[in-house]
Amino acid sequence: MTVRDPFAQLHLRARLYAAIRSFFAERQVLEVETPVLSAAGNTDPNIQSFGTTFSGHVDAGARDRWLRTSPEFPLKRLLAAGIGDCYEMGRVFRDGEAGGRHNPEFTMLEWYRVGWDHRRLMHETVELVGFALRMIGRRVEVRVESYRQLFLDELGIDPLHASIDELRAPLADFGIGPDGLGRDDWLDLLITHLLQPAFPRDRITVIHDFPASQCALARIRAGEPPLAERFELYLGPHELANGYHELNDAAEQRERFERDNLVRLERGQPAMPIDKALLEVLDALPACAGVAMGIERLLMCMVSTDAIADVLAFAFSEA
Repeated sequence: MTVRDPFAQLHLRARLYAAIRSFFAERQVLEVETPVLSAAGNTDPNIQSFGTTFSGHVDAGARDRWLRTSPEFPLKRLLAAGIGDCYEMGRVFRDGEAGGRHNPEFTMLEWYRVGWDHRRLMHETVELVGFALRMIGRRVEVRVESYRQLFLDELGIDPLHASIDELRAPLADFGIGPDGLGRDDWLDLLITHLLQPAFPRDRITVIHDFPASQCALARIRAGEPPLAERFELYLGPHELANGYHELNDAAEQRERFERDNLVRLERGQPAMPIDKALLEVLDALPACAGVAMGIERLLMCMVSTDAIADVLAFAFSEA
């Protein structure tokens, strides 16, 4: 009788970390570490930060601190200072995100490529996922599709021009109340409820060039209609990575932060302190693309589980 190794997933995680470091070392991408605690928070209304209070001397800086939800802002400060291609792999924290596929603390891999756009970076992201899967003897097919074409092919809906009623219609059977939901909410629901669950488990799906209203920290490409230069990568039904052709306009980024905080206030959430240190150097950020990937999500795909607890030493309820 074969005895299951109770630590198999931890051994796999260690092997994955080594493989990722090898992948980037071969490409001369530098590993760095940045602060976990910050005086600034994440303004994204859909992401909630854990806060804490520093009790030391006031000269040390702001007392109110936030556990990072991503290493993005300090990495961009390093890029603006001239560090070049770099990556970080470390723990991040998001309040309220607990469940079968979510843990309030998890490991994020984030990397940046100077002089690249989102299209070039999405192909490297596919290479990294394929590299990880070959560790376990697995190969998958790849589908790369624009956001608009995916909706047209799979749902017969033009996501850039359809009315809200047209977006709501395919979701009628889910009984979703419309109160407080805007156009982007319905587009997201179409992905999470209809498109994403149907992605084959043996396929990497990459979606690129999103509606401009979903730009986050990405550049917007002029056109009719304008498009956000970002991509998302899925392995089977699991979203693994989110990447951008990075915005390097401080004034525009400040407006986006402030707009986020207005939405937060409208939802009854607290406004978050804006990262002024980032804004001070963002105009010096070189043209680049960046992507963040959830390590636990990748591990979940590698061991064919839908439960994040299966790839953690201890889940949040046991921590």
